[in-house]
Parts: sequence; C-alpha cells; structure tokens
Amino acid sequence: MSRLCQITGKKAMTGNNVSHANNKSKRKFQPNLQTKRFFVPSEDKWVTIKISANGIRTINKIGIEVAMKRAIENGYMKA
Repeated sequence: MSRLCQITGKKAMTGNNVSHANNKSKRKFQPNLQTKRFFVPSEDKWVTIKISANGIRTINKIGIEVAMKRAIENGYMKA
C-alpha cells in the first residue's frame, strides 16, 4: 500500500531542508498516517483503513459511512 490517506487523499509533498547557511537539499514531507479499524454499522463489519490524523477528524465530524462514500467517489478507496 502506498503512503496515501484513504479518506482525504493526502500524500507526500516535496520541499527543501534549509540549513543555517541557507543551503538547500530536497526532502519529502510525509502525511501523518495511522492504520485504524472502524466499525461500519450498515455492513455490520470492521474495516481497516490507512488514514491521516486529519482523516480521523473528518470521520468524527461526518461519520464513517459518509466519509467512505466520498472517498470512493474521489477514487481514494475501492468499493
């Protein structure tokens, strides 16, 4: 599995490490991904999702079923 949030679609960004002498070298900013299990009442089963901290907050706000529906529509998750 790639380093991609299955709810929000967050993935690695590129940028620079900048030293005190202002030397720059390339680096990656990785999303804060967690592997978490959620219970989906409509399907009566547990689902394991690789999700960012922001995605966990999204699920807390709108619910797991709506979040999964949006993720499938946006192509971040398979049905």
